[in-house]
Amino acid sequence: MMSKARTLVLEHFRWIDGHADVWRIFRDSAALAAVVRGLAGSFRDDEVSAVCGIESRGFLLGAAVAVELGVGFVPVRKQEGIFPGAKITRRSDPDYRGLRQELRLQRTKVGSGERVLLVDDWIETGSQAAAVRSMVEECGGHWAGCAVIVDQTTPALGAGLGVRSIVTAAELPAWNGQS
Repeated sequence: MMSKARTLVLEHFRWIDGHADVWRIFRDSAALAAVVRGLAGSFRDDEVSAVCGIESRGFLLGAAVAVELGVGFVPVRKQEGIFPGAKITRRSDPDYRGLRQELRLQRTKVGSGERVLLVDDWIETGSQAAAVRSMVEECGGHWAGCAVIVDQTTPALGAGLGVRSIVTAAELPAWNGQS
């Protein structure tokens, strides 16, 4: 299952104007289904009881992985937008662009003792994942790990956050300056 997801990610991945483009995966139903199964499969035996996803690609992937695992989805919103109820907020450490994100999680959406998985498309610095982990733990939840399409963390950081990926950034084709 993971090898099919890996093959399809590598087939669909492109660099556009110097930026990684994983959106092509979402347009191909077979590739999207394989990626969702791959992300879910790497945590299927970990007794996950909820899946978090950070706005925006994390919403799409996280909700799909939650359905695949048969558990609920917990959205993590960035700065703006309607998000009713009591919230926990964290300002992340700088990301790969040097930006700090204010992340918000509805306090009542993670219960005490729940095992929460974070799903996203790419992880590099781990700053947003660490902020989400802190919020989950403040709610009394337990961190199950982080499932991503592409892992660009250091081995120590990835291990500390429990990252499991379909591919690593080193496996992606190099950007050659062309779109």
